[in-house]
Amino acid sequence: MASDPSGTPLTIGFDLDMTLIDSRPGIHAAFTALSAETGVWIDADLAVSRLGPPLDQELAHWFPEQHIQAMGDRYREIYPDYAIAPTTALPGAREAVAAVQEIGGRAIVVTAKHEPNARLHLAHLGIAADAVIGWLWAEGKALALREYGARAYVGDHLGDIRGARTAGALAVAVPTGPCSSTELHDGGADVVLEDLRAFPGWLRAHADALASAGSDDASGS
Repeated sequence: MASDPSGTPLTIGFDLDMTLIDSRPGIHAAFTALSAETGVWIDADLAVSRLGPPLDQELAHWFPEQHIQAMGDRYREIYPDYAIAPTTALPGAREAVAAVQEIGGRAIVVTAKHEPNARLHLAHLGIAADAVIGWLWAEGKALALREYGARAYVGDHLGDIRGARTAGALAVAVPTGPCSSTELHDGGADVVLEDLRAFPGWLRAHADALASAGSDDASGS
């Protein structure tokens, strides 16, 4: 089993949107429904091209500041009806989470998404994370990563890299979201994988280093 010298299981964190799941079709449907309901134009194609930051940041492009809280509440309310079914698991997602668990580790999901909706996605897609922590973005993700003692955090966005580095965790990135491999490298990722299909092999090669010594010995790709 992979654990640190104190016996704590090796913990790896994963982002959700565009790391484990392709939520673009579902989010597109939810924004389209919100636009139809409110009569306010929302360019859903543009919105799903920049997933990562919290919902309020996207809503600020379409609604006056005084309406953002109410629109966010309504979006989260209708989200399960529109966004869960169309969303798919990204290639290698289930296998990546399972790879952590197969060596005796813990796989946690840390996301900016509304936590109940994050849980709905994972349940619908059969991705069995050991813990799900929502409502955290960028450096804020370090709160959960530190709490769970995560040695690495896997994400697709520059904000995910900042969260990992703030927590002192290895920043593992995949270019399956809005950021290219070059942007992720330049943004400070310790490791950039082509996608999550490469993760189990990388983990097997570096699990002992992650468990025993933290990130310094595990940055090889």
